[in-house]
This record gives sequence, C-alpha cells and structure tokens, in this order.
Amino acid sequence: MNEILTESVYFGFFLALAAYWIGLTIQKRFPYTICNPLLISAVVCVAVLLFFRIDYEVFDAGASKITYFLTPCTVCLAIPMYRQVKVLKKNLAAILISIFSGCLTAALSIWGLCALFRMDGTIYHSLQAKSITTAIAVGVTEELGGIPTVTVAAVAVTGIFGSIVAKTFLRFLKITNPIAVGLACGNSAHAMATSKALEFGELEGAMSSLAVVVAGVVTVILAPVFSGLIP
Repeated sequence: MNEILTESVYFGFFLALAAYWIGLTIQKRFPYTICNPLLISAVVCVAVLLFFRIDYEVFDAGASKITYFLTPCTVCLAIPMYRQVKVLKKNLAAILISIFSGCLTAALSIWGLCALFRMDGTIYHSLQAKSITTAIAVGVTEELGGIPTVTVAAVAVTGIFGSIVAKTFLRFLKITNPIAVGLACGNSAHAMATSKALEFGELEGAMSSLAVVVAGVVTVILAPVFSGLIP
C-alpha cells in the first residue's frame, strides 16, 4: 500500500480534507462539544493510516501542503482585530496584564508538573511552548534543545482540548465578558481555540487573535528564563 500511495503526492492532502469534512458532518448531526471536527479528523486520519499500514511520512508528504494556507489564514485573523481597535486601546493595560499572567501560569504549571513526574530536561524543554502557535513553538523548542516533534504533538493536543472544553469551562466559571473569553481562548490554546472564539463573536475572536500573537512573544522571553529549572 505504501508503494502505491508514495506515487501520489496529494494522498495526505485529500485524506486530511476528507477527514475534516467527516468531522464537520458529524458535528452538524450531533452538535455536542466532544464532536469537535479537529478531534474527529485526527482520529479518522490515524485510523486510516493504521488500518492500511501506511507510513506517516507518506501521509505527511501531502498533508504538509495544507500548512501553506496557515499564513493567509493567520493574516485573516487581523481583520476582526482591526475592527475592534477602539476596544483594544481602551482596555490595553488589562489585556496585557491578562496575557502575561496566562503565560506565567503556563510556564509555572509546566515546570511544576514536569518536576512532579520527574521528567528530564529534554521533555521539559519540548513542553515549554505547548500553549503558543506551532510556528513559534517549534523555534523556541529548537533553541532550548527540546524535541520539535514532541512540541508539535503537545501544541496540537492543547489546541484541540482547549477548543473542546472552552465553552463548557467558561460557562462553569461564569465568565461572560467577551474580552475575557477571547483572551482566555487565545492565551491557553492558541489558534485552534481562536476559531472557537470566533464562533462566540467578533470581539471574542479579535481578543483571542491578539492573545495568540502577544503570548507567543511573551513565551519567547519567559521560556529561556525557566529553562534552567530542569537541566
């Protein structure tokens, strides 16, 4: 099967699209939080690869082409931010304090859990950037001496989990302020949760987009400071 599919450069590309379409279809039919299209598409892709014994490299050769769309998609997130620029200026101090607090909490929690479970420095450095967008996270991990593939997996799990539990968790904590909702999504689960924030409203999406960018910058600064805690 690998030999046949290796000849098709776009196998992974179309499998990823088909899996996501299946995820969207299931979500429309069963509008529950657990029926997240990203989660379902990941499960479908893994199931297909395991069932047909297809190497991941064969799948990634085509699926990686989807990443070409990440840049224009990220740029599009600036549109709701631009429309809410007055709100950003009015609440600038609170927004920056919120994002910094979130990044500091993430850094401390990762260090605490790694210390608790006695993980070595390589794994610790690979997890330090799990709450920021992949492009920045991989660069941070490489500088710290971690394993980029572990970082990518951690970022994906964080994003999917965040987008699944965001609505329920915020409702449980009775957080309804749109600025707080958006910042919480973007700061804790980066771009994947930003897509969920956009479902809440344009203001939530704008705040989440801002949090993704600023949290990435703050994490780049904080990560080296905390890296020496677990050598």
